[in-house]
Amino acid sequence: MQQTRCAVLDAIADGPVAGPTLAEQLDVSRAAIWKHIETLREEGFEIASNDDGYELVSVSEFGATAVEFGLAAPFEIEYHDAIPSTNERARELGSAGDSDVAVVADEQTGGKGRLDRAWSSPSGGIWLSILLRPDVPPAHAPAFTLAAAVATTRAAREAGVDAQIKWPNDVLVPAGDTGETDKKLAGILTEMEGEADRISWLVVGIGINANVEVDDLPAETAATSIRAEVGDVDRRVFVQRLLEEFDALRADLDSVVPAWREYAATLGQRVRIDTPGGEVIGEAVDVTFPGTLVVDTDDGRIEVTAGDCEHLRPASDGSEASTDGDQAN
Repeated sequence: MQQTRCAVLDAIADGPVAGPTLAEQLDVSRAAIWKHIETLREEGFEIASNDDGYELVSVSEFGATAVEFGLAAPFEIEYHDAIPSTNERARELGSAGDSDVAVVADEQTGGKGRLDRAWSSPSGGIWLSILLRPDVPPAHAPAFTLAAAVATTRAAREAGVDAQIKWPNDVLVPAGDTGETDKKLAGILTEMEGEADRISWLVVGIGINANVEVDDLPAETAATSIRAEVGDVDRRVFVQRLLEEFDALRADLDSVVPAWREYAATLGQRVRIDTPGGEVIGEAVDVTFPGTLVVDTDDGRIEVTAGDCEHLRPASDGSEASTDGDQAN
């Protein structure tokens, strides 16, 4: 956000301030103050003006300035009403040398998930990609996926959703003992560029079914939305809380796995994982840094670093059935 515009918002948030006083405090012209006020109004901020000066009445529902206003994390926000892919845009910014940018969109028109699967991203969702340059080896990159899952889950729980994490990259609402399938609330896709010993840039893409109708999501996917679970959420506050939690976790990677375990839906479950080396079936018993799933199988304990994971339940014929529905992202 433009620094002077941010300073204007901060000043008028605490009560009416006269234009000349603002101009003097910020060392700009009165005309510049008026232009900033008008721009903020165009962005959806309600600003009253009377004999006492300008006063912030309400904050815009979404957008770059809205998310940055009051954000307690060092991210620049780039907002789009619609964009093909926030991850693609974040990769472009990474290649251009930027860092600590969160690309946010109301709608994606070409979103992708893991394995290049299509990702439905209708208007009203939270489609977010965080660009960073962590000073860690590439082998530690999975920890940022876990951190994003924890941050998303915490923000969802603050919004009233009983969210849990499914390894490796999903946030879901569990079915419990209802016999229904678990419902996917959010997915995460992490991409990076680097060399053997360092990361050049890393992008964590997070897609959250926020204020959208379930009918607008793919019918073949067992999905839900915040709207369907608890009603509409303040997307501005949700993104702020997610970014703040993620920022705290990335600063202390040793805290990520314990936090992930706290919200894990996968641990203790019987799972089937499609890995590059074949299928792994057993009980998920732990996750170790930076994101390895430990599975007890009939052939012994196996550590899985990557793969598509399904939660299994006994079927009526004695076989095993998935509780996840379609796994497309």
